[in-house]
Amino acid sequence: MPVATLLPFTATPNRKSASPTSFRLTEKFILLLVFSAFITLCFGAIFFLPDSSKLLSGVFFHSSAVETNTRTGPDSSDSGSAGNDDRVLAKIRKDHEKALLEAKDTLQKRPDEIKQDIIIEKEKVVKESMGQGGKDVNNLPFVEYRRPPGATGHEPLDPETRDRRAKIKEMMKHAWDSYRRYAWGSNELRPVSKQGHSSNLFGDIKGATIVDALDTLYIMEMFEEFDAATDWVEKNLDFNVNAEVSVFEVNIRFVGGLLSAYYLSGKEVFRRKAVELGEKLLPAFKTPTGIPWALLNLKSGIGRNWPWASGGSSILAEYGTLHLEFMHLSKLSGNPEFAQKVMNIRKVLNRLDKPQGLYPNYLNPNSGQWGQHHVSVGGLGDSFYEYLLKAWLMSDKTDEEGKKMYYDALQAIETSLMRKSSGGLTYIAEWKGGLLEHKMGHLTCFAGGMIALGADGAPGDKTGHQMEQAAEIARTCHESYARTALKLGPEAFRFDGGVEAIATRQNEKYFILRPEVIETYMYMWRFTHDPKYREWGWEAVQALEQHCKVEGGYSGVRDVYAPTPNHDDVQQSFYLAETLKYLYLLFSDDDHLPFDHWVFNTEAHPLPVIKKDKTDRPNEVE
Repeated sequence: MPVATLLPFTATPNRKSASPTSFRLTEKFILLLVFSAFITLCFGAIFFLPDSSKLLSGVFFHSSAVETNTRTGPDSSDSGSAGNDDRVLAKIRKDHEKALLEAKDTLQKRPDEIKQDIIIEKEKVVKESMGQGGKDVNNLPFVEYRRPPGATGHEPLDPETRDRRAKIKEMMKHAWDSYRRYAWGSNELRPVSKQGHSSNLFGDIKGATIVDALDTLYIMEMFEEFDAATDWVEKNLDFNVNAEVSVFEVNIRFVGGLLSAYYLSGKEVFRRKAVELGEKLLPAFKTPTGIPWALLNLKSGIGRNWPWASGGSSILAEYGTLHLEFMHLSKLSGNPEFAQKVMNIRKVLNRLDKPQGLYPNYLNPNSGQWGQHHVSVGGLGDSFYEYLLKAWLMSDKTDEEGKKMYYDALQAIETSLMRKSSGGLTYIAEWKGGLLEHKMGHLTCFAGGMIALGADGAPGDKTGHQMEQAAEIARTCHESYARTALKLGPEAFRFDGGVEAIATRQNEKYFILRPEVIETYMYMWRFTHDPKYREWGWEAVQALEQHCKVEGGYSGVRDVYAPTPNHDDVQQSFYLAETLKYLYLLFSDDDHLPFDHWVFNTEAHPLPVIKKDKTDRPNEVE
């Protein structure tokens, strides 16, 4: 037998089948694979392609449907089609009638109701578009926005009050239009030279006037200007800067302004920007005690204190004026770290002994010990006391620690610093190492409004006493204006050497459009409705118009005792944020930003009271 015949047939690759129509095993296997792939592809298309249900019905049910039509004949097919057409027409008619009814209902609503409906629908869309976990693209928790009452007011009934209020709005328009024309995007305006001006307090952050003025524009219903400012914030406000900023100033102006704009308007861009900036400020707290640095490089996160501040100390009014904004940042971001940082400041302070119950202006952030024993309710100390009271009010009066700290401090101030001149003027002196300096700063004049705001919650029977103190301080600060040539108040005034409520040093005679005296008038009007406070406010309006208004805006003056003004050529951002806002509210009704729903930060940015939550919804703005 030949060797070849002993080999299996698969051993010969080129061997042909005995029958011309038969397949070799390998060919059968390949055909089987191809057929299997084809079947898999078909079924995959049927089950997994879009509209696969329609494809399935076409493949499996189309022939039977044709057969049914063929069996029932053409008449039955036409009648079924006609029935379908009738149903479609009926549905169109019904939808049309429903749309007409909705349109009619909408036309009968007031514009503000239509606007609110639109906001609600937009909120629903935003909520539905949120990813898993209820967070948006910036990882912020969903917050159900509810505008607190009194964001905008109505025209006063009294014609004179209405005209004066309109005049203040006109002043705001002049200040804003001048800034927009000559300094748009800069931090502040030089109204005489008609160009931009930037302070080193903000590093390379731009647009301080825009952010500071947002809520004033909204409150005055200058919505076209508000929209332009919003557009700038969305497109140009940038915190990614390699520069050193004042933590205090950036917080009260930028964070406060953005928070207030959010609560008034509900626009998410303000919440996002506020939280973004707040997060960039957190490295300032990286000190051994948690007392923050005064200055912070926003890029590197490296902080330091002012070199002149008592051996590198932190300043009471700076580290003590973060509480309101940071509590709201925690609420809006869902990040408890903001609140924890400011609550820790209280822990440090409560561990320290206070000389005569007073809080010195300087505290070393490394050792946690007081620096130089200098106490002031004006510059370096002022807003610390303000924020103790307002923290309690903003918490819907649940922050008992803040309340106690405030009233204890106020008692120490009354005992050690509050004095009455021989002419009967009550003033708050400064305390330096146990010795009183009989000087009161323009900044200290806010205290009249603060004491009036807190009088209702005063312990014991001190409410009436504190209202009297507030009224006396308001009168003293009015005298500091009335005793100048320009009827505008100096930066500081003294009660020694035979003078009362007058500046005696040249470097204290300037006026930089400050708001504190008008702030106190506004609070005193709200609590007493004594018409003199509106008259005093109107005196200030006339002086501002006569001596500070220039073609390019409003300027501070270098000497309020000179017969003619020498302008300093700066329109401060707080003139729009505070001075004009407090004047406008002075001539508004009490239900415009009512105190039981709003608390003003120290830059006059209104923040809502965080109402006690009865529904356990932590991310809802009441």
